[in-house]
Amino acid sequence: MSTANRSVAAAVATLVSGTALGIFGLAFGTVLALIALLVLVAGGIVEFTATVTLVVGLLMTQGVGCFCTAIGYSRYRHRLTGLLERVVGERSWLATRPFRIPARVPTLKDLAYVAGAYVLAFGGVTVVGLLVSATGVEAANNAAAETGMQNPELLLLLIPGSILLIGPGEELLFRGVVQGRFREHFGPAVAIVSASLLFAAIHFTALQGAAGARLVTIGILVVPALVFGVVYELTDNIVVPALVHGLYNATLFGLLYLSTVVAPTMGA
Repeated sequence: MSTANRSVAAAVATLVSGTALGIFGLAFGTVLALIALLVLVAGGIVEFTATVTLVVGLLMTQGVGCFCTAIGYSRYRHRLTGLLERVVGERSWLATRPFRIPARVPTLKDLAYVAGAYVLAFGGVTVVGLLVSATGVEAANNAAAETGMQNPELLLLLIPGSILLIGPGEELLFRGVVQGRFREHFGPAVAIVSASLLFAAIHFTALQGAAGARLVTIGILVVPALVFGVVYELTDNIVVPALVHGLYNATLFGLLYLSTVVAPTMGA
């Protein structure tokens, strides 16, 4: 294989593997959640309710699917590479270097990055949201938020769930693994943008509304995703974007709870 062909093959392999890892992590968790729900409900252990569905979904998707995919890839990629080499007989386009997801207890500097990224994410989303509103374009709603508005008690579960499961799980997968995989071939700038686009696009099925409205919301979601990606590269610590992401989501659900439950009682 020529040098040019090797470069193209490596680029394609990077894009395909990074994208596949992100999709697989969420799909794996979703399948586990469905199986767990069927077993729990069929066994008479729990009733099929919105609360049970939410809790099982969070535990299995973000808590198991994302975590296991990220940790499994970082620990056993060398074995997968060896298997592929035996199958295809060509090693030049395979990722052979050790893969790591840097994590440590945040320093004061890391916490400053957390605070700054948190503010920047909200500021960016606010600006983009205002621009979208000014154009009169309709955006889609998040299915979890819609369910939470109908069952406000679920929002109280989503607040800690965001910090303990959603933030850490999704950041391990999309920043730690996907962005890290893209970075190996394309460098940090392209990796940040590519992983952010994939992260936002993967939310398509979690949104409610017409396809056009979903695409608008996906465009808005790219903004905080870019912030998560940049702060990960700046700190080289996956704990930082996990905290930013978790706090960001927790704040959204907290504000939704206040507007759904508290505000109406104050106006009564």
